[in-house]
Amino acid sequence: MILGSWFDGFDRVRRAPALLGGVFALTALAALPLAVVMRGAIQTHLGPSLAAGAAADGVNYDWWQEFSSQAAGLGTTFTPAILGFAATLDSLSSVFDARAPIASIAGGLAAYLLVWVFVSGGVIDRYARQRPTHAHGFFAACGVFFWRFARLGVIAGAIYWTLFAYVHRWLLDDAYEWLIVDVSAERVAFGWRALLYVVFGAALALVNVATDYAKVRLVVEDRLSAIGALSAALGFLARHPGQAFGLYALNGLCFLALIGVWAFVAPGAGSAGLSMWIGFGVTQLYLVARLALKLQFIASQTAYFQRSLAHAGYTAAPMPLWPESPAAETIVRVG
Repeated sequence: MILGSWFDGFDRVRRAPALLGGVFALTALAALPLAVVMRGAIQTHLGPSLAAGAAADGVNYDWWQEFSSQAAGLGTTFTPAILGFAATLDSLSSVFDARAPIASIAGGLAAYLLVWVFVSGGVIDRYARQRPTHAHGFFAACGVFFWRFARLGVIAGAIYWTLFAYVHRWLLDDAYEWLIVDVSAERVAFGWRALLYVVFGAALALVNVATDYAKVRLVVEDRLSAIGALSAALGFLARHPGQAFGLYALNGLCFLALIGVWAFVAPGAGSAGLSMWIGFGVTQLYLVARLALKLQFIASQTAYFQRSLAHAGYTAAPMPLWPESPAAETIVRVG
């Protein structure tokens, strides 16, 4: 059933390209204000100087170091870690090391997450129905489920905060120091730290998959209670642990495969001109693939849940239109 649900989810994503385009546009719009602010800071610092021409021709590390030493706020993020695959590694490291983003990034991220909470109901509803819902149907579903998803988000946010604020510190600081107190080999200490990272990552994955199925149950079963949906999701996972977590692991392997490909093709620092635009294009393709994989998680989990609880026909039939609507059938029977 795992592979069947995965391919079913893939087919649902493939047949709804407008969703992928919309999510990509949403991501680009969320990043645009930050990009404009960064552009202004760099332009102000460079001015009409010779360094501006050198920066346009290629990477000027001397100027970069000077800019970084004087930067504040969003400008402090303009480091070599933003280039190519280093940006991906830095993002993953910030999650597992529980590094809080700066205020400007946190504000943009919060706004993006709020919009994503709004559109998630429409996304799941579209994949569950397996037919076009058009703009009015999509945004109607977004509005119906927004407050339910917002309440679920508050609960999930509290759990994530507990994990990062207390569990992470206990595992990676207290427990790690206790485990390596008598260790003399660096590889053993590294092995313990890697194991603790795996434990923390597993806790994050458990919360993530439980929240995902709670969202699916809110939509597919039209539930009103976020707590009830989360409880039902945990019950569903307890009854189907192998299949549910196996599907999540399969999607996770796809993510790791994508990261591996990106590690080989990610562009580095280049000069202005054609190489810059090629690098920009490759990066955008990677972002599209990341977003498609995010939608694949949602679609495949929705497909698996519908298969497991006989919800495969959930409003999957076309909208009843005249003369095939229930009203038409009533008229025929009366006649």
